Amino acid sequence: MTNLIQPILDHNNLNLVLDSLKLGIICHTPERIITVFNKEAERITGYLKKEVIGNDCHRVFQAPFCGGKCSFCDGVPQFPFGAKEYPLNIITKDGSTRQLEMTVSAIINHDNVFKGVLASFRDVTETFNLSLKAENLSNFAGIIGKHKLMQDIFRQIRDVALYNYPVHVSGDTGTGKERVAYAIHDISSYGTGAFVPVNCGAIPEGIVESELFGHVKGAFSGAIKERKGRFELADKGTLFLDEVAELPLKTQVKLLRFLQEGSFEKVGGEKKVSVNTRIISASNQNLKEEVTAGRFREDLFYRLNVIPIHLPPLRKRKSDIHLLAAHFLKEAEQESSNAVPKLANEAIDIMLDYHWPGNVRELKNVIQFSVVRSRGNEILPSDLPMEITQGKDIDIQLSDRPEPQETIPARSKLDIDSVKAAIKKTGGNKSKAARVLGVGRATLYRYLAQNEKIKNYVDQF
Repeated sequence: MTNLIQPILDHNNLNLVLDSLKLGIICHTPERIITVFNKEAERITGYLKKEVIGNDCHRVFQAPFCGGKCSFCDGVPQFPFGAKEYPLNIITKDGSTRQLEMTVSAIINHDNVFKGVLASFRDVTETFNLSLKAENLSNFAGIIGKHKLMQDIFRQIRDVALYNYPVHVSGDTGTGKERVAYAIHDISSYGTGAFVPVNCGAIPEGIVESELFGHVKGAFSGAIKERKGRFELADKGTLFLDEVAELPLKTQVKLLRFLQEGSFEKVGGEKKVSVNTRIISASNQNLKEEVTAGRFREDLFYRLNVIPIHLPPLRKRKSDIHLLAAHFLKEAEQESSNAVPKLANEAIDIMLDYHWPGNVRELKNVIQFSVVRSRGNEILPSDLPMEITQGKDIDIQLSDRPEPQETIPARSKLDIDSVKAAIKKTGGNKSKAARVLGVGRATLYRYLAQNEKIKNYVDQF
């Protein structure tokens, strides 16, 4: 037996204790030799104790058990690490997929010497599957939604995370394509690497190749030193190519070559650079239509669109609006020292009638606007942006608002106390303060100009 567990193994009941746990337990030495493997670990992975004890964990599981999250792929870590917690997908001995919650800790002896690793893991596959089947999973990998369409998205994210196949995420602007890309990255074996997002449409055409693939010294005027591109920065991680349809055709050729060969050449260079990078692309345009129009290469389309995921617009999952609004209100509460109002039922009704061209991103903006505008403990229809309430019969007279509690007094005319309260609430932003007070900016500016005392107060911010 190794020194790692020899002192413990003198106790006759060690195996009984380990095998009684409802957590899978694996211990290995700094050289990756497995020394502990309990019954729950056998059940979850499908491997028997006699198959793994005394062997290199990479050889036993045909690859690092932790995938890209493994800290021992390049030898023993230079410094002992503390506890790490992360979600993990694995392939068992019989080829099935399991979802785990993993905790990894360093084992340090009395002399503060790093002696190995203790990994404990819990199988959450059935819990996850039951939640999906019941359609009551409301938050998965940071994505909010209980609608059936979103439950299908959760399944797709779970399934594709295990493999390094290119994923293409499509959907309208504001549906959360980058959020989905990050979720795939986070629960995959690439999750400990960098997530590098690139907005392909925001990079000037003349430098897009240099931005993506890097350049060597002297490649062009101004290239005074060698520079890494986004592909190298995403090595052992994920490169997210947002608005990929905007890539110039010349760059599309180079991207296609990388997807085929796994390597590229820097601008001005001749040496091939190989990286282990997962590619996730996204677009709010129909790539097939772009191919037909001759603006996107057909062969690249098929390389990127191996696993397609389409995000539904918010108007097709309006039952999630209340859930999303509550989430954004909670975010607002965490960002502000002030109390955040709740949504009145009448405001929710109006939001449910709206068509949401900007999708989830627009909803978040609406909530932030309404929090600033509201002066009571509820967000009323009159606190919503004009584009949301357009065509609705909404009375925005201040006298019709309920009397707020411990906030800005509702008055039909400006006075020093109400203006001070509005200025304080908005941090000195006079435009926002005017909205809070329910008056035009010109009215507030005129009032400030006529009242020197309140003007001095405002100037403090």
